Amino acid sequence: MSVSTTTRDGVEILDITNYIPFFLSSINNALSRGASSIYRERFGIGISEWRTVSMLAIEPNITAARICEVVNLDKAAASRALATLDEMGYLGSLTSENDPRKRRWWLNEKGYELHAQIIRIALGREEALIEGIDPEDLEATLRAMRLMMKNVRKL
Repeated sequence: MSVSTTTRDGVEILDITNYIPFFLSSINNALSRGASSIYRERFGIGISEWRTVSMLAIEPNITAARICEVVNLDKAAASRALATLDEMGYLGSLTSENDPRKRRWWLNEKGYELHAQIIRIALGREEALIEGIDPEDLEATLRAMRLMMKNVRKL
């Protein structure tokens, strides 16, 4: 069984070849940098905007707070992403009568066209990422990651 630490000169240190948060962070950082570069070059948006677009396709007519909750964007990043996408003409929105700070957002036709283009790229990148992984191992990994997602909310 892999362990997350090793000892060097009598000091316990992380063994990053077995430390799960290192792998998750490193993989995410590399994926995000690569995706952001592609999406900025081709569409003028970054990874925060793509996460926002994908969330609005999954669950239209939602608030920024809901986007933050599901895709783990911080409030400022979600607000900037929504403002950018709105300026670019990809969104529709409606302000709440009860609370003008609450706004519901959705993709308009142009936003769905953007989504259709980027999802093809995103799925291709996912396919390249998981290339060579046995399907049973992939399913086990997904089960483990779903549990980690649940657990991380308790940390």
